[in-house]
Amino acid sequence: MRILGIDPGLQTTGFGVIDAEGPALAYVASGTIKTTHLPTGDLPARLKVLFQGIGEVVARYQPEMASVEIVFVNVNPQATLLLGQARGACVTALVSCDLAVAEYTALQMKKAIAGYGKAGKAEVQEMVKRLLKLPGLPGPDAADALGLAITHAHVGQAMGRLAAATGLQRKSTGMYRDGRSR
Repeated sequence: MRILGIDPGLQTTGFGVIDAEGPALAYVASGTIKTTHLPTGDLPARLKVLFQGIGEVVARYQPEMASVEIVFVNVNPQATLLLGQARGACVTALVSCDLAVAEYTALQMKKAIAGYGKAGKAEVQEMVKRLLKLPGLPGPDAADALGLAITHAHVGQAMGRLAAATGLQRKSTGMYRDGRSR
């Protein structure tokens, strides 16, 4: 299964693509989509770059599944709102490409990759390098994205088997259908 991981950010969005076959992982590609060339106040243009960039990554690497980091409230509410909009553009791009999207918190990803939920960027980079047998460290945003893809490769399969075995399904509370909440 080819998995695309996305670490959303308004200035820099990381992406990472891996192939997972059982427990075996193989690196495919990683990088960043940057909006720093645009004026800080031009939010619509930045969101458009993110949306189109994700679409290009999907078209080029043909993933079967995507995983995205869940954004939590930071100290600065304005920054949180902007990050949420960037994340929304990324998720919308993935869904418009007909990809299923799994979501993980940074804590879940760090625990799955480094074994410690409060691991630093350098620890995540090093573990991603080791897990994927890379010759060098990936950039911090790309490493987080690759970490999300790795997390889904391991956790997603187990959760799918658990759901199938127990009849556990996602609740409809808070979900939308035809643009309306239920």
